[in-house]
Amino acid sequence: MTDFELKTDADGVATITWNVADKSMNVMSLAGFALLDSLIDTALADTAVKGIIITSAKKDFAGGMDLNVIAKMREDGGAKGIFDGVMNMHAILRKIERAGMDPKTLKGGKPIVAALPGTALGIGLEIPLSCHRIIAADNPKAKIGLPEIMVGIFPGAGGTTRLVRKMGAMMAAPFLLEGKLSDPKAAKAAGLIDEVVAPDELLARAKEWVLGAKDADLVKPWDAKGYKMPGGAPYHPAGFMTFVGASAMVHAKTMGVYPAAKALLSAVYEGALVPFDTALKIEARWFTSVLMNPSSSAMIRSLFINKEALEKGAVRPAQPDQTVKKLGIIGAGMMGAGIAYVSANAGVEVILIDARQEAADHGKSYSEAILDKGISRKKVTEQKKAEVLGRITATTDYAALAGCDLIVEAVFEDMEIKAEVTRKVEAVVGPDCIFATNTSTLPITDLAKASARPDQFIGIHFFSPVDKMLLVEIIRGKATGDRAVAKALDFVRQIRKTPIVVNDARFFYANRCIIPYINEGIRMLAEGVEPVLIENAAKLVGMPLGPLQLVDETSIDLGVKIAKATRLAMGDAYPDGAVDTVLFAMADQGRLGKKAGAGFYSYDEKGKRLGLWDGLEAAYPVAGTQPELTEVQHRLLMAQVLEAVRALEDGVLMDIREGDVGAILGWGFAPWSGGPLSWLDMIGAARAVEICDRLTAEFGDRFKAPTLLRDMAAKGDGFYSRFAPKKQAA
Repeated sequence: MTDFELKTDADGVATITWNVADKSMNVMSLAGFALLDSLIDTALADTAVKGIIITSAKKDFAGGMDLNVIAKMREDGGAKGIFDGVMNMHAILRKIERAGMDPKTLKGGKPIVAALPGTALGIGLEIPLSCHRIIAADNPKAKIGLPEIMVGIFPGAGGTTRLVRKMGAMMAAPFLLEGKLSDPKAAKAAGLIDEVVAPDELLARAKEWVLGAKDADLVKPWDAKGYKMPGGAPYHPAGFMTFVGASAMVHAKTMGVYPAAKALLSAVYEGALVPFDTALKIEARWFTSVLMNPSSSAMIRSLFINKEALEKGAVRPAQPDQTVKKLGIIGAGMMGAGIAYVSANAGVEVILIDARQEAADHGKSYSEAILDKGISRKKVTEQKKAEVLGRITATTDYAALAGCDLIVEAVFEDMEIKAEVTRKVEAVVGPDCIFATNTSTLPITDLAKASARPDQFIGIHFFSPVDKMLLVEIIRGKATGDRAVAKALDFVRQIRKTPIVVNDARFFYANRCIIPYINEGIRMLAEGVEPVLIENAAKLVGMPLGPLQLVDETSIDLGVKIAKATRLAMGDAYPDGAVDTVLFAMADQGRLGKKAGAGFYSYDEKGKRLGLWDGLEAAYPVAGTQPELTEVQHRLLMAQVLEAVRALEDGVLMDIREGDVGAILGWGFAPWSGGPLSWLDMIGAARAVEICDRLTAEFGDRFKAPTLLRDMAAKGDGFYSRFAPKKQAA
């Protein structure tokens, strides 16, 4: 079966149908592009064909380009291979756009319409943008847009150039620079597409338009004489202000570390100064530049290829389907309530238990509040709200757990309380029920000692807020069996999140890396480093939050609690006394972070962050000599990165892909880098060891290069060349 099929009806309307075999959604390959090109040639050359419809046999139009293909283009042909490949795509889409018309008179072309039954993303929108009309089915679940910027590239098959010429730079900005996606009606209102019709009328309306189209309907505005860009070109007063503002906005959002955003803006600006076909060539050059940038290739690998592989079960044990049918949640606090919402929203029956009925009901009301917000934004219907809330039973009765095939315990971080809950649950659930504990710090192997079935006991670490955070960390204890792992993975897939599976160890993987980042920032504060330098150094290297803001967000008293527990466990080997001095002093003053309205930052009565607390300078005087920006950044990055290497070295991380994907989704580690291990590959192990040696000499053994890193430096290895599964390497 081929990706595209051409059929011509008795009225002379040719329909090219996209239907990639063995894929739930169409994705474009080089072979698919070549076939589309040949079918367009066939239809244009056939005198019996009056016009063409391009549509899909699936419920959606297309999910975009197969990024594995782009990665292969880079590997096989380098910059020239990418540029030639992209220019070939431009030629095919330009052929659709011109449709055989006379280049001088712009007459005699054949009308070509895109008929979109559902979602159209990336190349799935760039092809329609080259057509003469875009008609979409009224499908509220469909998403239409150009999300390439989210994985480190930008629309490079003409989407950037066409959308700006169609809408103007200002109106196109949210779709290009933010990857904004819209349902069909919103897409029409924004000017992305031309019509929205009932699904059962889609092809009939497309055919009607084809048969009624005139020569003038086929000429794109940018091909017509006297075309002026909406909003003004860069040399127009209004356009000039748009581009100046856009440049400032992009830098403010990216801090200069995301090459795709800057390249996109350059392609738009330079392309707006020249004729359309030259603009396409400029777009191709900037697209090639981005793809050759190690940042973009690392982002594609981590945020698309590897993330997708993990979501599809790349690390799942070979076990029968473990789809969750009835879920029991113990503890209706913030975490338990969030887990209840995402589970019920995914169609799972939920029993939400707390010690008091009032608390259980309050936990259920969390879901109601989210759904009400969705209704106010017209994203949720009253029927949907009723269905989701109807799946949640809030109770104090453990007997209601009968029939549950998965339990998620989300009570206080206390070994004795968790042990008591484990025993109470196992007394009422069936012998095959999997028991998962939601914990961020307590060892799973120790918690499993309270279970009569330790092979069915596993850790599931959700991140807060559960409904917004994309990562779930699954922790395998020493006795945890494969079925428990498969159950946890299948559950995470059900609730549409990305899983990583790690072995049990102190702080698992995510917190093992996050805590040193926070601690290094606090250490520098105590040393007299300007707090604003600490925070901005982090942001300028791509971290979403500086370490001081992050500890405010997570709460200072939680940091104190973790520090006390860690000191108790480690004894004399505990390394963070200097950090505790600062943390404990803040807690003693009642500055517990954002939730208390006072922490390292000051807040107004509504909880809005106002700026760094003006008392910091008195408590921690600023030193007369300040470190270089790069030194501060190296300390903050290496504090995290070295723990990722040690986690791999110690066997906590079992798959290198999980180390990078988990870091970006779990705590926002510099997404431009592709993750901590990708960043080390980017700078090279030898350079990393050099940085470690310098930091160790000045700041201590916490920066000592792990044996694994030194070995890789000596052998010239990279993490992905040594550890990545061969078929997944990009």
